[in-house]
Amino acid sequence: MTGSTTTTSGHSWSATLRYTGLRLAVFAGCFAVLAVLAYVGVVPESVGTANPLWLVLLSLVVSAPLSLVLLRGQRDEMSRQLVPRVERAKARLNANRDMEDDAA
Repeated sequence: MTGSTTTTSGHSWSATLRYTGLRLAVFAGCFAVLAVLAYVGVVPESVGTANPLWLVLLSLVVSAPLSLVLLRGQRDEMSRQLVPRVERAKARLNANRDMEDDAA
């Protein structure tokens, strides 16, 4: 029984790590594209003297909706693998709460 729990837990972490890595890759790609566009002059290069911060914020704004669409499958897989763990945690919390209520 313990082996299957470890396997399930390992898969959920790998799904989480995969999603996080892909999310960071989408952000890095957006940052690179926006940096090139800023260098060429298509996108405003900065707001005042905040060029790196401007590009980071702009990359966050652009990468968020892209990740929502492009990483839907990975997000769903991660969710499917995390739901049983969350349900087990809720069940343990409810059991502990019931034990405390019975003791009081």
